[in-house]
Amino acid sequence: MSQNSENLQKLVLASGNKGKLKEFGQVLAPLGFEVVPQSEYQVPEVDETGLTFVENALLKAREASRVSGQPAMADDSGIEVDALKGAPGIYSARFSGPGATDQKNNDKLLQELSGLPAEQRIARYWCVLVYLRHADDPTPIIAQGSWEGRILEAAQGEGGFGYDPLFWVDDLQCTAAELTAEEKNKRSHRGRATLDLITQLQQRQSS
Repeated sequence: MSQNSENLQKLVLASGNKGKLKEFGQVLAPLGFEVVPQSEYQVPEVDETGLTFVENALLKAREASRVSGQPAMADDSGIEVDALKGAPGIYSARFSGPGATDQKNNDKLLQELSGLPAEQRIARYWCVLVYLRHADDPTPIIAQGSWEGRILEAAQGEGGFGYDPLFWVDDLQCTAAELTAEEKNKRSHRGRATLDLITQLQQRQSS
């Protein structure tokens, strides 16, 4: 049961993505949070200089909390491919270099894996969520989720974004791009990380 917005604690999301804002807003309202975009506080974009998803999520959440003076959360996500020793990893969104687009990134990934058989195209999506009570919070909540799959030799499906048209999910016998948004949210790396975050927030609130 949702609460009146006056009773909710503002939680700044270090993102301008409207889809994420709506998704996190719905699942965190029952825990007493009103999720607002960082643009409400004119939080500047930060350079993602970390070498891990956790570091980059922390950088974004810390800046959002510092500027807003409110609790903040951020996510960092990407895909890792075993045959590429974990690449593109934290560089997933800019894999193809300056001016990267989803199409260019997908083309580069297909090129890198050209000729490899299906069993050598194992990959997984990762999502890390970080929650900070304040900018200097020494014990941030860090939640994460992964989603196993493999990379096809050609795109399939019209939905999703990023590498979804190439990401084949064996137990569903389709790509991430062929799932409805609701199905994807239930099974995806971000969905699993969000469940982990909710569990940890509930534990902290009840302790």
